[in-house]
This record gives sequence, structure tokens and C-alpha cells, in this order.
Amino acid sequence: MSTSTRQELLARLGELSRACPEMRLGQLVANLAVVARGTEPGAVWEMEDEELLAAANWQLAELLARRGGEGPNRKEKGSG
Repeated sequence: MSTSTRQELLARLGELSRACPEMRLGQLVANLAVVARGTEPGAVWEMEDEELLAAANWQLAELLARRGGEGPNRKEKGSG
């Protein structure tokens, strides 16, 4: 695990927390573990920070897309 990955992950968790204030942190992490690893036993325990970061990026992009925001994988109007 790199320090930069951890810092990025913590920043992304903050963004998700602000986007979903009704969710407790444990719920948020558990949901990301399912995104990253499925429902296999021990998913949270064995998950690498990079996997959690990828799941957090995906989840944030999905939330922004549903709410009409510009996620990291969406093109801005008029581009492309």
C-alpha cells in the first residue's frame, strides 16, 4: 500500500460520505467491499487499498451520473 493511494482513498471516502450522508461509515465500507470483491466471506479483511479505491471511484461516478453530475468517466457537453 502506498501513502498516496491511502490519501486518495480517504479523500474519496470523504466525497462519498458527503454524497451519502444517510449512510454510516461501516455501511459505506461494506458496500464498497461488495463492489470490489462480491459477497465472499472475508472480503473486507482481504481487500487491498487499490481495490477499495477502484470501488470508491466507481461508486462515486455512479452516484454523480444518477444525479446528473459530471463523474470522472463522463464527457462534458460539447466535447468529443
